[in-house]
Amino acid sequence: MAKKSAGGSYRSAISGRYVTAKHGKKSPKTTVKEARGGGSTGSARSAISGRFVSKGYAKSHPRTTVRES
Repeated sequence: MAKKSAGGSYRSAISGRYVTAKHGKKSPKTTVKEARGGGSTGSARSAISGRFVSKGYAKSHPRTTVRES
């Protein structure tokens, strides 16, 4: 398991696993930086723009969206 940084963690949009900050910064289109204590929304977010997206968009773009639970 990757170590979490103090300012937030990076999560892969492809696997859903936490990754190192180095990998997160190197692959901005497929990783999402999560703020500490962000809470759950039950929706999906684009790894590219960071914006919330519809279920249909998330379903058709599984490698670049992260489902937030």
